[in-house]
Amino acid sequence: MLIRMELARIIISEINDQQVVFLREVDGERSFPILIGIFEATSIDRRVQGHVPPRPLTHDLLKNVIQEMGGELQDVVITNLVEHTYYAVLRIRLNGELVEVDSRPSDAIALAAHYDPHLPIYVDEDVIEQAG
Repeated sequence: MLIRMELARIIISEINDQQVVFLREVDGERSFPILIGIFEATSIDRRVQGHVPPRPLTHDLLKNVIQEMGGELQDVVITNLVEHTYYAVLRIRLNGELVEVDSRPSDAIALAAHYDPHLPIYVDEDVIEQAG
């Protein structure tokens, strides 16, 4: 079963290379952290703060490519946790079909944050249980 989550917190550390995003259950109390890279963390943080760059950065580019090709990013799903590595997919509606594209969770969350309002983030319940 997929559980709707929201971005609860971003921790950006200038001392080390492990940034953290915390996801929190929308209609519940569960939450968990995901370690991400500095690029994805700053991309997410910029959008949460409302900063839009004058030229498209990587996540803006991906958003634009999806739209220009006639697709619509529906949501992102964190699907699996294997040996401390999370897996995710972008779910894109294209020509009446749902296409799932493999993604790192950090990029998926960053891309979801580039929409206004932010796109839904879902996490497989098994992942939440394993992470907890």
